[in-house]
Amino acid sequence: MTDTAPSTPNLASTARGLTYDVVVVGGGAAGLSTAASILKRRGGITLAIIEPSGSHFYQPGWTLVGGGVFKQSQTRRSEKKLIPAGADWVQAAATGFEPEANLVHLSNGSSIRYEVLVVATGLTLDWDAIEGLSETLGRNGVTSNYRYDLAPYTWQMVQTLGRGNAVFTQPPMPIKCAGAPQKAMYLACDAWRRRGLADNINTSFHTATPGLFGVKEFVPPLMDYINRYHIDLCLKSNLTKVDGKGRIATFENVAQDGSKTTSEVEFDMLHVVPPQRAPDVIRNSALAGDGGWVSVDPATLRHTKFANVFALGDVAGTSNAKTAAAVRVQAPVVAVNVLATLDHKPAVADYDGYGACPLTVERGKIVLAEFAYGGKLAPTLPTWLLNGRKPTHLAWFLKEWVMPALYWDGMLRGHELMVAPHKIGTPR
Repeated sequence: MTDTAPSTPNLASTARGLTYDVVVVGGGAAGLSTAASILKRRGGITLAIIEPSGSHFYQPGWTLVGGGVFKQSQTRRSEKKLIPAGADWVQAAATGFEPEANLVHLSNGSSIRYEVLVVATGLTLDWDAIEGLSETLGRNGVTSNYRYDLAPYTWQMVQTLGRGNAVFTQPPMPIKCAGAPQKAMYLACDAWRRRGLADNINTSFHTATPGLFGVKEFVPPLMDYINRYHIDLCLKSNLTKVDGKGRIATFENVAQDGSKTTSEVEFDMLHVVPPQRAPDVIRNSALAGDGGWVSVDPATLRHTKFANVFALGDVAGTSNAKTAAAVRVQAPVVAVNVLATLDHKPAVADYDGYGACPLTVERGKIVLAEFAYGGKLAPTLPTWLLNGRKPTHLAWFLKEWVMPALYWDGMLRGHELMVAPHKIGTPR
């Protein structure tokens, strides 16, 4: 399926392209949500969304595709149908930024000038950073829920594996949805348990991180499932090489004293999460800060140097969890701050770092981890209704039924249920 870009309107032209009040770079969850929130607040402004892809993906659903719950088609829709009314879709990729001149350069050879820029490009999955991985993905038992085309192969492997070694990996942080590497494993183990295969399959989790999860309050319920499924938990163990034909995964292991060793692990199934980094177009621009991410104030999400530039979502240089739940809270904050900037006023809203990881520990139960900057617990619902420190059926219901609808018909359309932007200086 391909979509063509709508005709470009006759807006004010400059010597180097068209001029918009707001230019949003990226048509994923962050870009679309912010654009829709801006336009719902103020019609009549000119706004362009720069996005090369004709398809939009609900990435949080890929875990459930890999777990046999969702169909692959449930996670994909036409980008054209999601562009908010009043916005222009520029179907091209950003190739460079000139923030001093308020310009974005595009892959089609043109440039666009802006009054305010919103950067929402997402991040880059660096599959080639692991030797041998790219050439064996999708075969030889090597899979990943981090790709639309591979998530069904994960479920295929779970269904067909009858015995042997199942290896799951997690790279160094930061990554999008830090709980996703575990989610794939728990759902697989639960499926094998239900089929009576738990004793036939040896499962191991190799994570480059020093702990199972970054917020300590959620570690005990997760460790309960590590023990229940007899998972061999290997901390500070980073995948560096994959021999698909030989079915061998190579890991670099860091000991307590900092010394490093290499180990080889045989596998029959290998679920890989690739290292992740800021896109090159960001890393090589004046917008980049530490690690190549867009340098922004963590509260206002305004650029630390360029006052008419904002960033949110996975590409923002903030310490929050890189999840769709974070974007849902960030988008309204950026929307009202963008409009304030257009009015030559200071930022009016701030973000507390909220993020959420619905950890699918078994089919029908989820540990819903919600937290803000510094690992501060930030539950949306009262604990008597939903205790995020315990696996619950309600959290699973939210994940399977409520969150997809909230995504497609809520946040992407600018509807801000329970995420009104917090005004700077007022109590939370």
